[in-house]
Amino acid sequence: MNKLISIIIPVYNEEKNIPVFYEKFSEVISNIKNYDFEIIFVNDGSQDKSLEKMEALSQRDPRIKIIDFSRNFGKEAAITAGINSCLGDACMMADADLQHPLEKIPEFIAKWEKGTEIVIGVRERNKGEGLIKRIGSYLFYKIINRISEMEIVSKSTDFRLLDRIVIDEFKKFTETNRMARALIDWLGFKRGYIYFKANPRLYGKPTYGFLKLTRLAFNSMVSLSLFPLKVAGYLGVTITIISGLIGIFIFFTKYIFGSMDYSWPAILALVNLFLIGIVLSCLGLIALYIANIHTEVTGRPMYIIRKKNGNRQ
Repeated sequence: MNKLISIIIPVYNEEKNIPVFYEKFSEVISNIKNYDFEIIFVNDGSQDKSLEKMEALSQRDPRIKIIDFSRNFGKEAAITAGINSCLGDACMMADADLQHPLEKIPEFIAKWEKGTEIVIGVRERNKGEGLIKRIGSYLFYKIINRISEMEIVSKSTDFRLLDRIVIDEFKKFTETNRMARALIDWLGFKRGYIYFKANPRLYGKPTYGFLKLTRLAFNSMVSLSLFPLKVAGYLGVTITIISGLIGIFIFFTKYIFGSMDYSWPAILALVNLFLIGIVLSCLGLIALYIANIHTEVTGRPMYIIRKKNGNRQ
């Protein structure tokens, strides 16, 4: 019996790209033998004729399934809905605008068949990518890898393949504000990489503008690391220590050795600085309790089991 691979395509105002995507995808999988495919289009509240194009294709091809959102919930929600609904032994995500080269699909499958449970597409270059976006992407991965508990490969994309065991574990996540590929990285498992050069967008404009990307970056930092919550505490401890050392220095030089004199406004400013440090340190202590609440509320599993008694779970 052939293995089933689910292809998940988030769609938002892609009416011109959908037919081209389908033709290219059909061409690619026609050369892949011994596998069955299901195609899951997730319509993320498109305002053009994207849904009509998908429904027309589904009339021709029974492998096509459509998930139609009531409004625009965002790409992360669309990817999550596709993963939650897929039936395949593995699933892949790809963009409808053909920036992800579909001809790489056989390479993903080959690496998966060798035992890799997550195959990640890593973008070597993105044609037409602006300078600001490149700088923002570089800074995001530098920061997130500094403060996060796990490493996220720079320029990794949603163009990836997940084994069934990964799909089942991913479905246990309950976060609303999420970055799907970061949660997949959090799961662990055996990972492999496929490097590619992104194609230019075929039709239309990118739906992920600067503001959306910035919001996604901040949400990811908050969900993947507790460091931002503890910043006030770290700052408070630093201020308290520095102001305390300065206070000791002033006390000895003014009252013990009498070698220096300080104005009362300067001493008062130092006292205020010390008290501010104490307040921020207390906020940091409160942040630790909030961090524990955050950890419990997200409901992530305490551990992930790949095998038990030699059998895959």
